[in-house]
Amino acid sequence: ALRDPQLLLTRFPPPVILDETQYAPDLLHYVKLDIDAHRAHAGRYVITGSQAFALMQGVTETLAGRAAVTTLLSFSLREALGAPDDRDWHTALTDGAPHAPTDLSALLDQMLRGGYPEPALHPELDTRLWHASYVQTYLERDVRSVRAVGDLNDFQRQLFATAARTGNLINFEDLARDLGITAKTVRAWISVLEASGQILTLKPFFANLGKRLVKRPKVYFLDTGSLAYLLGVTRHEQLLAGPAAGPLFEAAVLGQIHRLLVHRGEISRLSFWRTASGHEVDFVIEDGNRLIPIEAKLTATPTARDAAAIEAFQALFPGRAAKGYVVCLCRERVPLSRSVDAVPLGAF
Repeated sequence: ALRDPQLLLTRFPPPVILDETQYAPDLLHYVKLDIDAHRAHAGRYVITGSQAFALMQGVTETLAGRAAVTTLLSFSLREALGAPDDRDWHTALTDGAPHAPTDLSALLDQMLRGGYPEPALHPELDTRLWHASYVQTYLERDVRSVRAVGDLNDFQRQLFATAARTGNLINFEDLARDLGITAKTVRAWISVLEASGQILTLKPFFANLGKRLVKRPKVYFLDTGSLAYLLGVTRHEQLLAGPAAGPLFEAAVLGQIHRLLVHRGEISRLSFWRTASGHEVDFVIEDGNRLIPIEAKLTATPTARDAAAIEAFQALFPGRAAKGYVVCLCRERVPLSRSVDAVPLGAF
């Protein structure tokens, strides 16, 4: 691939998968020439890589207008448990997934293992050791490829500190003060975590209703296995009760919604809603002019009270707010009110 890319493409004619292409970016020039010579035939090359930033730099420079880009995160809970769903995201969300995994023990196991193929598909694997090794190789490889980070120890401290703030509004100045670095550095390193697919920063939803909404974003780790490792969570009991239980469950719900969208090639128009007076909805999907409110509740017995925040949101946005969902550990979909349903986490 490096010394004679033309020979490589001759030896392996399309259709072909070229993996870890970021290590041989010049190869994409020859792929481009072949694509241009066969413009009537699409899908002859599948180009993949584990370092999204480096890969996309080569693709955008060489294959602009010639490539469809799909982001693939680690497995969703349904994928890891062997129950994928190929319907469009809206149908999957509103109708619920057939044969949704609802076994509590299996769901909790998968949350601890996360969605990366090795720990997700091999139950005998030492999950904690795998994630510890992954964090170390991520720091040494991906972080250095995205940005020149001077002190990896400081970056690692921020990684753990950011994990502790999952599901919360992030204050860059407070985080910088705790770590002894500048707020500018914190912002830069948060962007590194986001560019490398570790976290998602969720912006607040704004609407011109004269209410003062908070402006700081929330931060979420996208893989629950990595998050559990960083928070020191190793047992089911810690997932169901304890200081990290709520944020971990909220991150799991966000991760499933985000995957439901991006794995189907959709733009993830997700936000949260929170007013200065205390009203809050965890997640809002913007679907055209419609707003789909979603709450994450760590309970197996949802009640009408759990629908209150969503109903307040629907009352403020009549005509735009669609049916709302409380995602929880119930075993089947149940109505909580005329406009809110409780749905199992596995249904995503």
